Amino acid sequence: MTPAKAEEVAFHPFREDRAAIGQLLFYDPILSGNRNISCATCHHHDTFSADGLSLGIGEGGAGVGTKRTAGEGPDAIRKRVPRNAPALWNLGAVEFESFFHDGRISRGDAYGRGWITPAEEWLPDGLPNLLTVQALFPMTAQFEMAGNTGENEVIGAVQDRIDLGWPILAKRVRTIPAYGDALVAAFDLESTEGVRIEHIAIALADFMNAEWRSLDSPYDAWLAGEGALTPAQERGRELFFGRANCATCHSGPLFTDHGFHALGLPPFGPGRTRRFDPMPRDVGRMAETDDLEDAYKFRTPSLRNVTLTAPYGHNGAYPTLEGIIRHHADPLAALDAWTPQMAKLPAADWLRPIDFVIQQDRREMARVRATITIEPVALNEAEIADLVAFLGALEGGASRHGRLGPPDAVPSGLEVER
Repeated sequence: MTPAKAEEVAFHPFREDRAAIGQLLFYDPILSGNRNISCATCHHHDTFSADGLSLGIGEGGAGVGTKRTAGEGPDAIRKRVPRNAPALWNLGAVEFESFFHDGRISRGDAYGRGWITPAEEWLPDGLPNLLTVQALFPMTAQFEMAGNTGENEVIGAVQDRIDLGWPILAKRVRTIPAYGDALVAAFDLESTEGVRIEHIAIALADFMNAEWRSLDSPYDAWLAGEGALTPAQERGRELFFGRANCATCHSGPLFTDHGFHALGLPPFGPGRTRRFDPMPRDVGRMAETDDLEDAYKFRTPSLRNVTLTAPYGHNGAYPTLEGIIRHHADPLAALDAWTPQMAKLPAADWLRPIDFVIQQDRREMARVRATITIEPVALNEAEIADLVAFLGALEGGASRHGRLGPPDAVPSGLEVER
């Protein structure tokens, strides 16, 4: 297999002025229903665009990263975010055709908008790329940013119809002079009255596109003939592209095939339940396609900077790279050996009864086991260590800290979380 080089990655264009606005919006709680959480809460620079938790603590929590708590009193969270907060590295690349662990944001014209999304035909016009589309949806998610029923006008509008919350957020932003004036200039609008949610989404996407690019790893230098891998990294590279079969799914310069695979990861947490299926389970891609062939399949993540963004898996089931590699090598054995102590979940005693209840459902556990689509491969401890070493060679240099970093303050005057 011929290795793909970093220069083969094409990115969507972005504008610096829009990215600068996006940096502020990304860290500004103004985009949340209760004005108490921002995009950066779960995708912070300090945790390399992720949050360091197995399942996120969204609306109602306090703090960032591994110090985030589930809140207390009336502000305490009512539910954990059902899935691990994905890292944002290189998401501005043109090759991405779906986002979120289940791919519920993707290219397609089924609704006459150019994109397939939970908003269906109500998606706004004027969204130039998939990352821009993706930026809209955390704002409408109850347990991520929108808030709980009855708490604010955003969640009330969203529960009537998903697109009705966006104009409320757009008005919040455009009536803040620093935002309104900047957006008018960046989008050549006649007045702040013309600022809509799509302008905000474009600014957020331009920031993410520009901020989280990382293609300057030791592996990239080695490919360019400008550096050397350590002996362990070289052994791991040969395994990765050879007998270990890692590159079957983690292919290309971003180390993802953008496909969906069932790994049989240990289920836990509230699950991403559906209205007709309230069980605390997560059937992955099947929830979007209604195809049994997609049961328990999740999108292949990119491995760029993977050493920085533990825990691993769509639900953060494994705290270490060694653990997730062992699972890939022998999913059934790893599933049997997994313990709840491996999950990094901020304490929330009122959620404890549901956190691991799915593990007691023998039929559900049997279904998870029966749908695994990856083939086991025998790896000894030394080989696992070599694979971990190679993954370390995919860690970026200066790029891993982002480009602009967090702002000192935001125009709304709300607190910038640190």
